[in-house]
Amino acid sequence: MKTIFRTIMIAGSVIAAAGCGNSGNKEAQQAVVVIEDPVVAVEQVHVREVPQIATYTSTVQAYVKNNIAPQMTGRITKINAEIGDFVKKGQILAEIDKAQLLQAQLQLQNKEVELQRLKSLYEAGGLSKSDLDAIELAYNVAKTQVDNLLENTVLRSPIDGVVTARNYDAGDLYGMSAPIYTVEQIVPVKLLVGISESDYSKVKKGDSIEITADAIPGKTFYGKVEKIYPTIDPATRTFTVEVVVENKYKTLRPGMFARVAVNFGSNNNVVVPDVAVVKQQGSGERFIYVLNEDGTVTYQKVVLGRRMGAEYEVLEGLKDGDRIVTGGQIRLKDGIKVTVNE
Repeated sequence: MKTIFRTIMIAGSVIAAAGCGNSGNKEAQQAVVVIEDPVVAVEQVHVREVPQIATYTSTVQAYVKNNIAPQMTGRITKINAEIGDFVKKGQILAEIDKAQLLQAQLQLQNKEVELQRLKSLYEAGGLSKSDLDAIELAYNVAKTQVDNLLENTVLRSPIDGVVTARNYDAGDLYGMSAPIYTVEQIVPVKLLVGISESDYSKVKKGDSIEITADAIPGKTFYGKVEKIYPTIDPATRTFTVEVVVENKYKTLRPGMFARVAVNFGSNNNVVVPDVAVVKQQGSGERFIYVLNEDGTVTYQKVVLGRRMGAEYEVLEGLKDGDRIVTGGQIRLKDGIKVTVNE
């Protein structure tokens, strides 16, 4: 270690007082005060390409979530799926008592027979067009009623998905208080991410996004931006981006906590180690000691950008090739001369 000393010689006279039985004499002496320059570690910094990656937190959601329930009350006669079952689109999940449906079907059959009879009568000239139109209308109303009852008596899944809730058992009277089933589509899944408004122009539909989930350590998933919401939340100053992940193997599940890494491109800026950054007490300002050619240091204010592990991007305050202090800052102040540990 190279050490530099600055010595200040202070001359003075020390007079020894004569004691009993001794003759007094004068002896000139010199007092020496030694001041050591602070020893610091220094590193030269350079401009580098800095990826502009921001990480946000989100929750995995089903791509589509359907609550399966009839439009009317009725006795549940069959339950065909359980929680956790994967179901196909159109698969019958439950059936409701069919008494009303059977009655409506009989009435429809009667109206269909009557309609055919009156059509023949109309063609023979024995019935007016208005009378025929009236019976056709009655038939169509009855058919619509049957179709509606059929849809609300035999409940089918509208999507391929997994059953995540079943609120009734066979024999229960459905009372319209909760759906009989909840089915969620998890291939794909989606995440809603709140991004700072300052990055609004940097996000594009179709951008590739990296996702990790705490429940699945060591695994990275890839999604794409499918929707960019057009408004900014005035409370949080963020806008919402919908990211869709294919989830081919059904690994991600709704409710999982996830981290979403969004890449906004890259900038060329000076990069410094985090140990070089000094925070001014009582403020949010950051400083770095810069070594000058004459061996002194300057207390330089900096504006930091993104943190990358043990390094910071510097947006303002430093230039390429600056030599900065990375150790020994505790004894420094602006303008002081230092010794470099080389």
